[in-house]
Amino acid sequence: MGESYVYITGTSDGQGDRMEDLQAILPDGSEFDFWEQKTLWKREWIVDAKALEDGADGTAAHPFPRIQQAASLAEPGDRVRIHAGVYREWVHPERGGTDPWHMISYEAFGDGKVEIRASEQVKSFRKSTGWRLASNPFANTEPAQMRVYEYDLDPDLFRGYNPFGMVNILHDRLFLEYDKTDMTPFLERRGRIFCDGVPLRQVALYNQMSEGDGTYWVEANGMKVHFRLPGDAEPKDHRIEVTVREQCFAPAEPFLSYIRVKGLTLLHAATGAPVPQRGALSAFRGHHWIIEDCTVDWPGCVGVDVGDECWHHEHEPGRLTGYSVVRRCRILHAGVCGLAGLFARHMLVEDCLFEGIGWQKMELSWEAGAVKFHNSVNGLIRRNVFLNTFRADSIWLDCGNENNRITGNLFLNGQEQREAIFIECTRDGVNLIDNNIIWNVEGRFDPSKIPAEPGSSGWYKLVENDAVNGYGIYGEGTDHLYVAHNLIGLCRGSGYYEKPVAFRQSGIDRGGTSRDAHIRNNIFYQCGNAAITFPTRDNDSDGNLFVNMRGGYLRVMYPEPELCLHLPAWKEFLGFDLHSQRHFVQHRTDAFWSS
Repeated sequence: MGESYVYITGTSDGQGDRMEDLQAILPDGSEFDFWEQKTLWKREWIVDAKALEDGADGTAAHPFPRIQQAASLAEPGDRVRIHAGVYREWVHPERGGTDPWHMISYEAFGDGKVEIRASEQVKSFRKSTGWRLASNPFANTEPAQMRVYEYDLDPDLFRGYNPFGMVNILHDRLFLEYDKTDMTPFLERRGRIFCDGVPLRQVALYNQMSEGDGTYWVEANGMKVHFRLPGDAEPKDHRIEVTVREQCFAPAEPFLSYIRVKGLTLLHAATGAPVPQRGALSAFRGHHWIIEDCTVDWPGCVGVDVGDECWHHEHEPGRLTGYSVVRRCRILHAGVCGLAGLFARHMLVEDCLFEGIGWQKMELSWEAGAVKFHNSVNGLIRRNVFLNTFRADSIWLDCGNENNRITGNLFLNGQEQREAIFIECTRDGVNLIDNNIIWNVEGRFDPSKIPAEPGSSGWYKLVENDAVNGYGIYGEGTDHLYVAHNLIGLCRGSGYYEKPVAFRQSGIDRGGTSRDAHIRNNIFYQCGNAAITFPTRDNDSDGNLFVNMRGGYLRVMYPEPELCLHLPAWKEFLGFDLHSQRHFVQHRTDAFWSS
């Protein structure tokens, strides 16, 4: 691998700093650039939702009732401390800090949960009239015992942004492959209704509410909604909220930098599908943000954005993007993307929980991931938990990624997920994936596209079909990838899979070979098709343990016909994994059978 690349995490010897340093070593041997400094706050602004407007001056004795009042005044070196409460507002900082010693901080006071909600509570409902619940338009009777209510949305709620009048579909639609995807979620309205904090399910037609409770429908002009609560409950007995703002915390002007957001909970943002990448919490093209101990829950499409937002913006030479920290955050139930960053360089993402990302089923918009970075350079993604990601990658590094390290993370239960980690279209530099656990990647495919192989016909096919996916780590047109010391198990397809992409050359002037991959010292457990699938033999593999792998679980795809081998043949014919072993585990006992 070469002396300049460090790919193993050390064991603790009682010196905690040394352990931390080893986890922070990037593939080129340098240490991640930790730029944070201790700020000596020169002034504090106090906010309390229970405070009175009259006489409020932001002092402890007379706090502001709204966060925006402090955000309009805060200067570099100021700290805004926010007492527990519910704040229904869009917070847009009017300025940023100047350097790591003079940041502006927005943080929870510490006396309870600080919630910034992009929704408003609504009341004054009436029984829905004028529309048929029966699916048959000629029926004379309506389904019985169903309670459907309607609500006229107040235009004053929206202040220039009505998500009920807008669809999810992304602004740049050129990447959508309409013939391959269900367009229904793209064309649904962005506005949603929450009952006691849980979203109702949107339907396309009024009468579809008769097919299930907990549903809602939006009229054509986006100014009236009809809904049916779970159990056909009456809304007067519940808290009903409608989304009215796109974002919870985001500057109105781009490029504000050196801002810290700490300990806040951001809910119900009516964000649209990327691109542009506009999250409930947004750095809006700024750099050197610290986002820590925050919770982002139920954003429509994007949870947090930390990069350049959109590739159609002008790019000024030398302008920084990224250089930010996302730490100990909980990013939950984002419909498409949990954490997004375009040209997000020098990013640190650590100790976060990403759960339930991808429920909008928009993976073929090609922006779906718990973490989705483009052109990531010198990034460190470590010690995070990715749980129940749905129809989206857990980590997707897209195009031009150099010197990134993904280490010490847990990837668990990728539901209908094509791969847990996706490294795409990366030609130069080295990226390292080490010391992670990847477990249960279900795959997403159409069983009807798997060709039938009656009798012995399947024995003599020259190339395996590619209908079945479900990969632990997937490289597409990516060179120089190092995968070491990971536990990869229960992937429906391959634990490691890579393929070349010859004709994607824009801005790069060459295709990707998917060569010079190094697969070292990993444990592969019971992957459905293969442990390792190389595109060619111009790669390297050794020191791995293959457990409960059956059939031709070690594969080279090109030149055709592909090779499907077991470990002894892999060693004999290709010289791979000369120091590796294969084991069988007899379930429910501690017995091992080795070869």
